[in-house]
Amino acid sequence: MSDVVKKGSDDSSATVTSQVTDSPTIPDVDNYVAYTIKNTKALPPVTWSNLLNELNWLSVYILTIPPLVGFVGAFYVKLQWETAVWAVAYYFLTGLGITAGYHRLWAHRAFNASLPLQYVLAILGAGSLQGSIKWWSRGHRAHHRYTDTELDPYNAHKGFWFSHVGWMLVKPRRKPGVADVSDLRHNPVVKWQHKHYLSLILFMGFILPSIVAYVGWGDAKGGFIYAGVIRLVFVHHSTFCVNSLAHWLGETPFDDKHTPRDHMITAFVTIGEGYHNFHHQFPMDYRNAIKWYQYDPTKWTIWVLAKLGLASHLKVFPDNEVRKGQLTMELKKLRRTQDKLSWPSDSNDLPVISWESFTSQSEKRPLILISGFIHDVSDFIEEHPGGAHFVRNYIGKDATTAFFGGVYDHSNAAHNLLAMKRVGVLHGGSPHGLDDKRAIPPSQRLKIARYTELLSPGSSSAYSDGEDGLL
Repeated sequence: MSDVVKKGSDDSSATVTSQVTDSPTIPDVDNYVAYTIKNTKALPPVTWSNLLNELNWLSVYILTIPPLVGFVGAFYVKLQWETAVWAVAYYFLTGLGITAGYHRLWAHRAFNASLPLQYVLAILGAGSLQGSIKWWSRGHRAHHRYTDTELDPYNAHKGFWFSHVGWMLVKPRRKPGVADVSDLRHNPVVKWQHKHYLSLILFMGFILPSIVAYVGWGDAKGGFIYAGVIRLVFVHHSTFCVNSLAHWLGETPFDDKHTPRDHMITAFVTIGEGYHNFHHQFPMDYRNAIKWYQYDPTKWTIWVLAKLGLASHLKVFPDNEVRKGQLTMELKKLRRTQDKLSWPSDSNDLPVISWESFTSQSEKRPLILISGFIHDVSDFIEEHPGGAHFVRNYIGKDATTAFFGGVYDHSNAAHNLLAMKRVGVLHGGSPHGLDDKRAIPPSQRLKIARYTELLSPGSSSAYSDGEDGLL
């Protein structure tokens, strides 16, 4: 989701993942991803022998120096409670510059922001040192367009470490896929931030937090170390967790085609970006969390800004389509449970015999006809709750009416168990007619079928009239 600082000029922003073009030209092919992978050569793998030459040293410095400075500085500069409060507050402010600004406003256009709000979000985002809006959005749109492929800048299939920081520390092995950011090229706020990016990151990242702490309670050093440096480390890894943790921890309640997942822990460490499975399914929705109790301060902030008239046109994906995604995943879970259970033999797999053959074979084995199906009850006669004599009375006979209320209106469980004892189908069905509902056990009336199963025509049962008809 995030990218470390890149110089604000157009030249410097052409490094690393910014090979994603402003105005993309996609070859006229059926599968762009496969075509690109086949026709572009990737750089050699990173090994110990070429590691130093393959490192992206600007990213290395930005990701290693602040933790070291913060760690050492914390030993020499005492943390005052005012500075601690300021550091936490500034963490959320600069973090929202990324989550509400870079991510939901500019990368996904999930809402409209007034010009003053755009400038505020652009300035706060610069304080997170994650690249300019233009550069950041290029990579993020490519991530969504080519999720989990070789053209995804932070492909989660390459491992947790790679998707968290590895992709920034080494030069990319191949160019990310093209992504259209032409809309940002004409945005005056985006252009302004891109032009003045270096000055903005220095002021917002380190100078402003120091000034506030100095003017407020005389703790410039604490402001620099805690609200500047250490706060920056936390903002970095908070955002990086959306690339790594959000593709590793949690569940997939909306779709399981790709790696994004939903989890409350990820939401807490990413200022509300942890419901990532929802986000990848509905990226233009201004929400990440759709339930009132789920933690999404970014959503709450955007909503409040809309009430204040600073934001508008908050995009919400149709609830009907969201619920379809949820239903699909719930059905998949039920299908997995269904596949673990034993089910009655399909009527197409059972032999079909005549009434005469049924009565004849019933003299040798306890067969009972119910709803057009022939059942072998040899292992159940003595176990029948109503007594063995009731079962014996219907051997070689049609017990449909008796089973469905004539003698006792059996439970769904009894009907399900009965279906497991099917051994054949009566040719022509039940002599007195057949209620279709009674032929289907309750457990199978809502049975889940894949579309290929619905489209495949069933094979007809073969007629087998004789003593060997029942197997």
